[in-house]
Amino acid sequence: MKNDTFRNPIIKGGYPDPSVCRVGDDYYMVTSSFSYFPGLPVFKSRDLVHWEQIGNAISRPSQLDYRNCDSSEGLWAATIRYHKGMFYIVNTLDVQGRTYRYNFILTSKDPAGEWSDAVIIKGADGIDPSLYFDEEGRIWYCGNMIPEDLKYPTHKMIYLCELDRNTFQFIGRRHIIYDGNVDHSLFMEAPHIYHVQGMYYLMTACGGTQTNHCVNICRSKSLFGPYEPCPRNPIVTNRGLRLINDLGVAVTGHGDLVQTQEGEWYMLLLGIRPYEQEIDDYERYQPRKWIRTPDRNRNAQFNLGREVFMVPIAWDYDGWPLVDNHNGMVNLEERRPGLSYNRPPLHSRVDNFEDESLDMIWCMRRPVQTPFHDLTQRPGYLRMELLPVKLEDMETPAMLVRRQQHYNFQAALAMEFEPLRDGEEAGLVLTQNERFSFLLVKEIHRGKPRISCYRVVNGTRELIGCSEIGSGRVYLFVEGSEGRYDFYCGSKERDKRVVVLGADGSILSTLVADGYVGTYLGMYASSGHEKSKNHADFDWFRYEIIED
Repeated sequence: MKNDTFRNPIIKGGYPDPSVCRVGDDYYMVTSSFSYFPGLPVFKSRDLVHWEQIGNAISRPSQLDYRNCDSSEGLWAATIRYHKGMFYIVNTLDVQGRTYRYNFILTSKDPAGEWSDAVIIKGADGIDPSLYFDEEGRIWYCGNMIPEDLKYPTHKMIYLCELDRNTFQFIGRRHIIYDGNVDHSLFMEAPHIYHVQGMYYLMTACGGTQTNHCVNICRSKSLFGPYEPCPRNPIVTNRGLRLINDLGVAVTGHGDLVQTQEGEWYMLLLGIRPYEQEIDDYERYQPRKWIRTPDRNRNAQFNLGREVFMVPIAWDYDGWPLVDNHNGMVNLEERRPGLSYNRPPLHSRVDNFEDESLDMIWCMRRPVQTPFHDLTQRPGYLRMELLPVKLEDMETPAMLVRRQQHYNFQAALAMEFEPLRDGEEAGLVLTQNERFSFLLVKEIHRGKPRISCYRVVNGTRELIGCSEIGSGRVYLFVEGSEGRYDFYCGSKERDKRVVVLGADGSILSTLVADGYVGTYLGMYASSGHEKSKNHADFDWFRYEIIED
């Protein structure tokens, strides 16, 4: 790679729907997190290429209740903005099978610190909203809505409504600024407004979240329109390509623009890095057939979720923005911003659980009011209570996981746990959602402890491998190689015994498991569906990249 280029994605793993703002020489980003808690991870960068997570905007269960949601509900696409000493995040909360949907605002003077409790914006319909601060300091909520006069099933309109600065509630009338019927936009959402050289630019995500995903833009001399669509829309998309293509990137869209202090423009957006693998049991897994045909995309998979990509933007002679590279699409290698190289300190590949609080990379599926984990009862260990909830249940299991960020990796943990009865289990998990997972756990079988590897497909467990184990400390290992996973165990760290080789990892592909998230892996403990006073102690967890 050349010195004047960088490598996409700039943030690997399931961090979709990026939004970015600049404050002086610093850049801040927030991404979606769906059902996971803590939620809405916040990142900071000095060069737009290297990012460090500095916090989570949702860090307290009291901020927002999203316990009743499945893995792909919860906290959808957010927008982060800064105005006169205050950071703002506006976001959509989607719960209970999308029966309830709210849009809310969080504020903070320190994006790395605590954020406010969520303020629900009454009457704010639609999803993936944004904020715009005008020259007079007024706050405008920018959202999408379904028109009363629906022209086609995915017809949407974009509207503005002023927000009260103190209550963050709507004041005044709603202004419809763009009707998707003008250019027959599909699934128009995630609107952002930018004021550039006297013109207002309205950028939206369109086409849905899969193969037709794209970014459109339109402009007006007035904030309230009328807006004319760019004749070259979509300005960003890889939709004309198969999922498996020469660029190595697909499903690009949902972007946000930022101008550097040097005057350059960049777009941060989501995309995927697919791999090709035939599904072992195509009909049983029930993959998303609407995206596949026998000769197109049938064997395309992606386990890492939608990742953060970046492309340079240039303003053409006619005043429209365009992707400033050789093909107008998103590539794995792009032109680096003209900013000082500033790589943040690397995190340790091993978490020894020696701090008083968990590293911010760890999260759980849905928030809980009473913590199931503790770092103080046995210093240097993470203790997890066995909850009467299994990984497949819609309730919150005792599970702490991090995102899988690389196709070729190895992870390991050291655990001390003695199951006391049938149903008690603890160990290592890889999970996409409640219906698709792998478990490598210690349990009781016919009165004796063993290590069992289970595959969960459509919510049903299947034992795919096991190994006898004694009492005392156990080491569990997983190695990933694109779409295959190898599982090992041992009573000593250097005593790796095979449990399963070559497990079909396509069940953790979003195109099989469905939804909006990527694969997570980490630690898990359960007492089945009966209460228990037992616990599991984890000494360390290690995640290593085999090949990037």
